[in-house]
Amino acid sequence: MTDRTSLESELALFMGEYELANNSHDIERVVPFIAEDATYWFSDGSYRGIGEIRSAIEKTFAKILDEVYEVRDLEWPVLTTDVAVCRYRFAWTGVVDGALRSGQGRGTNLIVRQDGGWKMLHEHLSS
Repeated sequence: MTDRTSLESELALFMGEYELANNSHDIERVVPFIAEDATYWFSDGSYRGIGEIRSAIEKTFAKILDEVYEVRDLEWPVLTTDVAVCRYRFAWTGVVDGALRSGQGRGTNLIVRQDGGWKMLHEHLSS
């Protein structure tokens, strides 16, 4: 049996790797973190399935140049060996239309164990 502290560490590492993948601005590094049947809710819309989510993330990468995305204050209200829910605050900075911009908001993720690893099944970001 895995204890809560070990699971928190494992999932915090997963979230950190997900953050690094997003900050690489390489969609091929981000996609492996996302379940095929995932649903993502962003401020600009809702996206179902890896194809729609991939397109939405690529659009963001193209719009916000040199973006740095940061997850803060990570909490785990639900944590089992196969399912976890985290909530957090996020912040970003980047260049939009030639000007330095920044923003912040809240995130909630549903993460599930699939194929021997963790995958995002749902992400909800709001500002």
